[in-house]
Amino acid sequence: MSLISIGNASNLLVNCPVQWKCKSFTVFRGSVRPEWKIRRESVVKAALMEVGRSGMDFGESGWKEYQEDFERRFRIPHLTDSFPELSPIPSTFCLKRRRPIIDDYFDCCPSAEQWNGYVNNDDRVLLKVIKYSSPTSAGAECVDGNCSWIEQWVHRAGPREKIYFRPGEVNAAIVTCGGLCPGLNDVIRQIVITLEMYGVKRITGLRFGYRGFSKDVPEIPLSRAVVQNIHLEGGSLLGVSRGGPNTKDIVDSMQERGVNMLFVLGGNGTHAGANAIHEECRKRRMKAVVVGVPKTIDNDILLMDKTFGFDTAVEEAQRAINSAYIEANSAYHGIGIVKLMGRSSGYIAMHASLASGQVDVCLIPEVSFNLHGPNGVLRHLRHLLETKRSAVVCVAEGAGQNLVEKTNATDASGNIVYGDIGVHIQQEIKKYFKNIGMLADVKYIDPTYMIRACRANASDGILCTVLGQNAVHGAFAGYSGITVGICNTHYVYFPIPEVISHSRQVDPNSRMWHRCLTSTGQPDFF
Repeated sequence: MSLISIGNASNLLVNCPVQWKCKSFTVFRGSVRPEWKIRRESVVKAALMEVGRSGMDFGESGWKEYQEDFERRFRIPHLTDSFPELSPIPSTFCLKRRRPIIDDYFDCCPSAEQWNGYVNNDDRVLLKVIKYSSPTSAGAECVDGNCSWIEQWVHRAGPREKIYFRPGEVNAAIVTCGGLCPGLNDVIRQIVITLEMYGVKRITGLRFGYRGFSKDVPEIPLSRAVVQNIHLEGGSLLGVSRGGPNTKDIVDSMQERGVNMLFVLGGNGTHAGANAIHEECRKRRMKAVVVGVPKTIDNDILLMDKTFGFDTAVEEAQRAINSAYIEANSAYHGIGIVKLMGRSSGYIAMHASLASGQVDVCLIPEVSFNLHGPNGVLRHLRHLLETKRSAVVCVAEGAGQNLVEKTNATDASGNIVYGDIGVHIQQEIKKYFKNIGMLADVKYIDPTYMIRACRANASDGILCTVLGQNAVHGAFAGYSGITVGICNTHYVYFPIPEVISHSRQVDPNSRMWHRCLTSTGQPDFF
């Protein structure tokens, strides 16, 4: 069986750990760096020669090179790559300690034999945990006709027994970029608290994203006393913004300030900037580390179970859906429309629709739809009013952009400013029912900024706490150019390039989207 016959290649580009391309079709899922494409094609061609039969011999050189390539991609950069002479010192982080860190801190923490609280550098977490039995299984990711099992491992996060920074020499800085997201203050707070647990005294908050590196933006000294209660409120203590100075100016500022630990909270664009800062630091041979914490309310970062703020967003979004349902159900022929966040991925809309159980139509960017025509959304809404007297529509902001007028404008991060699909659908619904002489009472709700600005719920609060702690552990372990996330319920470190190559999207063939369709009962709208 040839690999091209295994599945729909367009679907294989969506949510995957590894993607190789051979000629014009996709073999594995995941991201490809352009500079590796030629080499990978030769590797894949060699592997393809071994797949003429239904099974696969993983001892063959082609698949061995495939595994080695994966390990190279997911190797996380370390200070010793640039400074091989660096020697680690015993960690100052120990939960057995019940007194402040003192100068002779090497004697303050029990040995590993006395306390098994450290993570070994060779610990790994399995990237994929489902062994599919057939290529026809829902969501199957197969490399041959038998769906042969390939183990892929990523680095486990957590405190190490040996560290590469003396706490007294650390000058840490924290920056939050992009838009607001529930949980930002929780992460800031936990980074500060964990840094102090290691014994760090100099911690600075840079205000308004990367703009905080400019000399005219005052910084904020941070300590446990400053951040103790900030998680009780939404927003960011440090403020947020998009854009800012170029990479060289940022690293110049780091050198002037003496910053050697930088923690960056943000989404794909922010992480791309963080990786550029990491590379510039290596180029200048600075003993500095850059660690990211992924922040995207859309949950659209690759390889991770979820990102912080997502659970809170879904919880708040279903409150808006509930309000729309009450409005629609209380009116004669009522239709409630809720527009939710999701520029390129419909995770919030899908999960909020599932959680509420009150949505009749869920529209997301990954699934095309028509408003008009016998199979369009409007005809289905008419059917709903005739049969159940009300309807609720949930639409992601990036859905149906082919139906609205393009603005050609971009924001400070270079993102395209989308047309308002929610208002467009509202107007088209009113026109349609007016033209057919049928009464429709349409209510439109856009809770975007209410959702972004609220405090993190309990689930996100825990996630933020652990992410903040592990970001500090990774920095002290000497890792740089990494981000911390949760994968198969375990916390891991990823090299930044592997999570920012493109946005994660809802797979229209996934079980979760099928569950959403089962809940809404909606047909295909084309």
